[in-house]
Amino acid sequence: MSRASLSPSPTTAEGERPLSNVAFDGVIVTLCAWFLGGLYLDGWAHQHIAETELETFFTPWHAMLYSGLFASAGALGLTVFWNWRGGYPVMRASPLGYEWSFLGVLIFLVGGLGDMAWHLLFGFEADLEALLSPTHLLLALGATLILTGPLRAAWHRTDSHGWSALWPMLVSLTLLLSVLTFFTQYAHPFASTMAAEPHRPSAALFGSMTGRGLARVTFYAQALGLISLLLQTALLMGVVLLAVRRWPLPWGSLALLLGLNITLLTLMRDQAYGSNPLDTGAFPLIAVAILGGMAADLLRWRLRPSATRPAAFRLFAFAVPTILYGLYFLALRLTGGGVWWTVHLWAGAIGMAGVVGLLMSFLVVPPAFRD
Repeated sequence: MSRASLSPSPTTAEGERPLSNVAFDGVIVTLCAWFLGGLYLDGWAHQHIAETELETFFTPWHAMLYSGLFASAGALGLTVFWNWRGGYPVMRASPLGYEWSFLGVLIFLVGGLGDMAWHLLFGFEADLEALLSPTHLLLALGATLILTGPLRAAWHRTDSHGWSALWPMLVSLTLLLSVLTFFTQYAHPFASTMAAEPHRPSAALFGSMTGRGLARVTFYAQALGLISLLLQTALLMGVVLLAVRRWPLPWGSLALLLGLNITLLTLMRDQAYGSNPLDTGAFPLIAVAILGGMAADLLRWRLRPSATRPAAFRLFAFAVPTILYGLYFLALRLTGGGVWWTVHLWAGAIGMAGVVGLLMSFLVVPPAFRD
């Protein structure tokens, strides 16, 4: 099999595809970051601009999103054309790992056209509706298939070591996590800090509601905050543990993953426990993510978790979310006006995050069994 993505060998065996290289993966992942940036910019606009000003498909953020898509699709299409001219059958001319990216482009285009029609028929979505609109979910599926091309390509290579070889895969992994967090931002503790004191339900917030009614609101606020924490732990650790099992990640990989993801999320929302990202709201949470990622990098270096060291792998899976959310509640207490949850609740939430991480480790590295 040829080792170069754009220079296939003259003769190829049936079923063989060209292999991509780091340079090609880097170009594709950069273009993917372009259109994911458009997605987050569109999310920012929906939360900061009056809906009457958004009732058009032709906006600057849509332009960034779709231009990034067309640039990614164009680069992939030119590669297929080049490899076809070099002797590969057209159906096998895409580099190994990028087969699903082409399907993603088609799905995204269909979703984009469907989104225009959906807006004409049913109007424009607001708030939670925008994350659950069927056409937006179709766009999310297409985007995920496209931007995970470099991740799949790196999966097939056996000589990937160090930052120079793995950075496109790491950015692709970060983009994957960022799509997941974007479409679940309504249940994300870094997007809405339900445990912070300003979010405490009170009669001042709910008017005349007192007694039993206020107690129910308090319960649901706590439940939403806890569910958000556990859901995001599962998504994060699923991505992290998969990468840790597959690659010898370079130092700083997990700090990059968490730091970039939470930076995108908190700056889009502009509301951790402040209303302005230049205030004290977003930045403490970004610091929490970076410190949590650095702690994960340190644990990975010290424990050396792998499929051949399952005990270390499970300890790593438990410790990473435990430390992350320990830092999270500490940040809320020091810079977010305090934590209104009782010690029983916030301490239990930290422990449950560790349990979720531990359980995810059994999916990534299941125990050995005999027939």
